[in-house]
Amino acid sequence: MKRSGSADLPLHYGKVPSWLADRMSKLGFAITEAIITEYGTSEVLRRLSDPFWFQSLGAVMGMDWHSSGITTSVMGALKKAINPHAKELGIYICGGKGKHSRNTPQELLTYSARTGIDGQELVRCSKLSAKVDNTAVQDGFQLYMHSFIVDDKGLWTVVQQGMQTSGSTARRYHWHSAGMNSFVDEPHTAICGVNQGRILNLVASAALPARNSILSMTSEDPQRMLAEIRHLKMPDHHEVKAKDIDLKRLGAMLWLSHEKQPADFAELLLLEGMGPRTLQSMALVSEVIYGSPSRFDDPARFSFAHGGKDGHPFPVPVKVYDETIDVLTKAVQKAKIGASDKLQAIQKLGELSRMAESGFTPNQNFEALVEKERTDSWKYGGRTVFGKSKPPQEQQLKLF
Repeated sequence: MKRSGSADLPLHYGKVPSWLADRMSKLGFAITEAIITEYGTSEVLRRLSDPFWFQSLGAVMGMDWHSSGITTSVMGALKKAINPHAKELGIYICGGKGKHSRNTPQELLTYSARTGIDGQELVRCSKLSAKVDNTAVQDGFQLYMHSFIVDDKGLWTVVQQGMQTSGSTARRYHWHSAGMNSFVDEPHTAICGVNQGRILNLVASAALPARNSILSMTSEDPQRMLAEIRHLKMPDHHEVKAKDIDLKRLGAMLWLSHEKQPADFAELLLLEGMGPRTLQSMALVSEVIYGSPSRFDDPARFSFAHGGKDGHPFPVPVKVYDETIDVLTKAVQKAKIGASDKLQAIQKLGELSRMAESGFTPNQNFEALVEKERTDSWKYGGRTVFGKSKPPQEQQLKLF
């Protein structure tokens, strides 16, 4: 078993409004079901163990692209949507934030009784992964959230998050059961994050004398290990800036969905009648489902699917969000009965977007692009935690 990655995130407070939480559950379910249909449950676990993919998923779902709230909100939405269909999907989510994390052992035992997997071993894995990150690795973060995702074969992923003692940053830890050897002898691929000096790591091989005698301890230099593990560090600024995004990837996708549109494009997608704004969202959703790990190094790009609840980079386009859910849900359902043309079309959309990047030179004014999305937001039912978007004319009238 290896720690598969970690992420440092600005600490954000607040609650996800019900209008977004419900949609997050529906879209999260559709994306999960699509991945299981195409690749199986093990691929869902692998992706959830990747901090970059996880952050991109949260951005596509309309959460603030860089905040700590993505962790609890995404896992809460997935648990709400997936668990009622656990038998059908072959995957189950235990634990959560605060008091819900303490329910993990009993939830694991209940699920294992239904599936025949070793529940006691899963409980042991859950407790040890938490102990390692909270106690054996003393990096200044205390866990307050623990989610354990398991499939009906006994494979699992842990997503857990700790709060810095100063209260300014959260750190998310990802674990994956693939290649499990030991929890107490190099269970991590690495430990990394903002360099805070020397940290205590009692599960390193070099700490064997300490584990045996409790007389010595060892530390690892995070810089040595940065090349060995995927680590995500989000900036302090809330707004999405050009430097946060691969503009070539974003530009090629926007060109494809808004400008190219040859006559055969709609026919290829088998999604006639869907406008360019929804194609933009579907292209990014397609990448979340089918993209390779290297495609998620700029999670902020995925906020251009459905914006963010705090209005960054723009308000959540509720009408587009609903259409995305509808298109993807119908495609998955048809694929389950053998009619996979629509799901293949969604996959093709992502492929076309990647192909368009070859030789593409971005010439968009990034600030103008964001401003256009905000100006047009009212057309798509734009909404944030502060209220609904208004037409530009109505906004101007309020100034007088």
